[in-house]
Amino acid sequence: MEVRPATRDDWQGIRPVWHAVVAAGETYCFPPETDEATARELWMQPEPAEVYVATEGDRIIGTALLRPNLAGPGDHVATAAFMVDPAAGGRGTGRALAEHLLERARARGYQAMQLNTVVRTNTGALVLWRSLGFNVVGTVPRAFRHPQHGPVDLHIMHRPLT
Repeated sequence: MEVRPATRDDWQGIRPVWHAVVAAGETYCFPPETDEATARELWMQPEPAEVYVATEGDRIIGTALLRPNLAGPGDHVATAAFMVDPAAGGRGTGRALAEHLLERARARGYQAMQLNTVVRTNTGALVLWRSLGFNVVGTVPRAFRHPQHGPVDLHIMHRPLT
C-alpha cells in the first residue's frame, strides 16, 4: 500500500469509496443522495486543504482530507476526515492514512488535531483514534441518526501535535 497526495484526476477512483461510505449512512453527516459534483466539491477542497489517497497498485482503497479546523484565529488546529473502501477494511489502510496525516499536520505547523464527528457506534475508528493519542473532549448527545441504531452520540476527539 502507498499513501500519496491525490491529484484532481484521482477523483474517479475516490468517488466509489466516497459514495460507498456515505451511502452506508453510518459514519458521516453527508446526505447519502449527494450528487457527484457536490461530493467532489466537499472532498477535493482547495488549498490549504490537502487530500491523500491510499493505493494498492492502481486501485484507490482509501482517502483522507486534512485542513484547518477553523479559519483565522483557529487555523492552528487541523481537522481530518478519512474514508476506506469497505472491501479493503481491516488491513491497516485507515491507520496508514491517519499516521500520514498526523505527520503532515506537524510538518505544516498545526499545533493540534481535532476530529469533529466521530460517531459513537464507529468502534473501529474510536479504537484507532485512541491508539493514536486522541481523547474524547466532548460529546453531542443523539446528534447522529444512525440507520440501524437510531439517534446516537457524536464525539469530538482531540490530540496535541506539539
